[in-house]
Amino acid sequence: MREILVVDLDQTLLKSDMLLESFWSAFSRDWRSPFRSMLALSQGKAALKRYLADVAQIDVTLLPYDDEVIAYIEAWRASGGRTALVTATDDKIAQSIGHHLKLFDEVYGSNGSENLKGPNKSRFLIESYGEKQFSYMGDSQVDLDVWKHAKRAITVNLPDAVKARASSVADEVEHLATHTPQPTAYFKVIRPHQWLKNALIFLPMLAAHQLDGLTFMVSLLAFVVFCLIASSVYIVNDLLDLDADRAHPRKRQRPFAAGSLPIASGMWMAAGLLGAGVVIGALLGPAFLGVLVGYYILTTGYSLYLKRRIIVDICVLAGLYTARIVAGGAATGIPLSVWLLAFSIFFFLSLAAVKRQAELVDSARRGQLKATGRGYHIEDLPIVSMISISAGYVAVLVMALYVNSPAVAELYNHPEALWGACAILLYWITRTVLLAHRGAMHDDPLVYAAKDRISQACFLGSLAFVVAGAVL
Repeated sequence: MREILVVDLDQTLLKSDMLLESFWSAFSRDWRSPFRSMLALSQGKAALKRYLADVAQIDVTLLPYDDEVIAYIEAWRASGGRTALVTATDDKIAQSIGHHLKLFDEVYGSNGSENLKGPNKSRFLIESYGEKQFSYMGDSQVDLDVWKHAKRAITVNLPDAVKARASSVADEVEHLATHTPQPTAYFKVIRPHQWLKNALIFLPMLAAHQLDGLTFMVSLLAFVVFCLIASSVYIVNDLLDLDADRAHPRKRQRPFAAGSLPIASGMWMAAGLLGAGVVIGALLGPAFLGVLVGYYILTTGYSLYLKRRIIVDICVLAGLYTARIVAGGAATGIPLSVWLLAFSIFFFLSLAAVKRQAELVDSARRGQLKATGRGYHIEDLPIVSMISISAGYVAVLVMALYVNSPAVAELYNHPEALWGACAILLYWITRTVLLAHRGAMHDDPLVYAAKDRISQACFLGSLAFVVAGAVL
């Protein structure tokens, strides 16, 4: 009989964990699934995996497989050996993966009552192939119980301590090192470039011309808190959007979607960042903490459900931007003017619509009928574009009315200088919508603006007019 190579799935053939993949897939489709998962877990881990396999929708063709492991399996088959995929993942998912890859003569997974892991997997392999009659490829300490009954142990990305233990229990050992998490990947998932949005926390201080040191330090602390909370949200959003990101030409390179980082690491990071943000945020008072909690609830609701509801999604995005301004006011105790709130709502509604406009243009170029993970269709593009331009123009109108209000005369020596800022903003909004229409816009218009030279010049020009109005 030809020698058989038995391959594990999670973190071996696949640079991910199918239990966590299926959990987040189910969670992204139904916010009640974590509670139902706990009920299923009360009947055993195999029952949990069967429940998640039934409710999750995972495209196995897009999963982050380990190319070096696949090459090893192909070489084994080419030399005349047999192969089997034996995994603790539910059999329904295991069979789908086996059918897609076409690398295995046999595929076995957990069956809803027995979790095919550790001693259970060891016993199954001995019964199926015989003691010391199979080679086994795995990735973790739990596989030691299998390796001591295998003819050959093939380890994948094991820590040195576990490698030594594998060498002590197996007759023959081969160690593979296919990839290691890079520190830059941890930095990438918290999206520091997105922290630019949190600078809106300083706006109440600047708009009120309250530039003393204490107010600045309080605003700076609020900024740090929002960066922590926002990064926690970004990680959760990446975990909820694994399938959608893998179907996107750029987002598929995100660390969790690409398998560069373990999903479990993301869960710990999200919890840690959230906890740190809440603890520090509590120091800024109950009003700020209330805004922070409201922001987190709203953004979580957006990630789970609201982002798939047309119009509601862009209104929520505008609200999340404005929440940062409200948080700045709550932290410093500076009252927010109606003018500032009205301007921010319309301005950020415009930017949120530009974001959807850019996604639809990108989907149209790739031949898709709708934006992945969103409720918009390609034929909605003219309406979304009109929302972008009209909301932006209303924001400029609000600013123009503000220039002529009595409040401006109290803050500026020459309020008429602000008309220059209005003209620049009118130009910038028009250009931004046009670029999105041409498909030249980054997925996030604020990130695009931070890198775009003309946008930078517009910002500096507007700032010059504002300073001239206040100082000269």
